[in-house]
Amino acid sequence: MRTDTAAAAVDLEDIGAEDEPMSGKRAATKALNRAQILAAAREVFAELGYEGTTVRDIIRRTSLASGTFYNYFPTKEAVFRAVVEDSARTVRQRLRVDRRGARTFEEFCLRAYFTYFRYVIDDRPTYDLIRRNTAAIASVFDSPELAEGRDELREDIADAVERGLLPASTDVDYLTLAVQGIAVNLAGRMIEAGDTDAEYAARFATGLLTGGVGRAAGVGRRRQDI
Repeated sequence: MRTDTAAAAVDLEDIGAEDEPMSGKRAATKALNRAQILAAAREVFAELGYEGTTVRDIIRRTSLASGTFYNYFPTKEAVFRAVVEDSARTVRQRLRVDRRGARTFEEFCLRAYFTYFRYVIDDRPTYDLIRRNTAAIASVFDSPELAEGRDELREDIADAVERGLLPASTDVDYLTLAVQGIAVNLAGRMIEAGDTDAEYAARFATGLLTGGVGRAAGVGRRRQDI
C-alpha cells in the first residue's frame, strides 16, 4: 500500500526531468521505479492474465503515483512485452554458454533444452506468467529481445555446422525454427500439465531432433511425389 508521502516524493523526482541533465541519483530513481513496475506487472499478469489486467492493477502493487506508469510505458502491452523480454534476457545468456560449449549436436540440444525447461519450471514467476498468458506471449514473438534470441540460436546452429557437429547441407533457418518451436511448445505443455521433469522433456526433444536431423539435411529442394 503506497503512502501519500511516497507518491509525492516520486512525483517530485519527475518534475523538471526534461529541463536538466539527469544526475546519478535521478537515474537510479528512474531505474528503481521501472524495476518496481516490472515486478508488479509480472505478479499481476501471472495472477489475472493479460486480458484481465489493467494499468491500475499494476500501479496499485507499487508505491508509485498512478500517473508515474506512463513515464515508463505507454500501454499495458508495452509493459507486458518488457516483462516477457526481461525473462527471455535472463535465460538467453545461459543458453549461449551451453550451446557454444557443446562437443556434439546431441549435447548442443540436450544441455540447452535442459537449461530452458529447468529455468521455466524453477523460476516460479516465469512459470506462472507463461501458464496464464500463453496466447499473449505468442503475440509478442516479434519483439526485439525475442528476435535477438532467435538470431543467437541461428548463429550457434551455423557455428555448429562450421564445427562439423551438423551436416554441411543443414538448413540453418529451418532448424532454428524447429529447435525453438519444440522448446516453446513443450514448455507450454509441461506448464499446463504440471509436469516438472525437465530431464525427460530435454531428452525427448533432443531425441526428436537428433533422430531426424540427418535425414532432414538430405532432403534438398527437389520436387518429389508425396
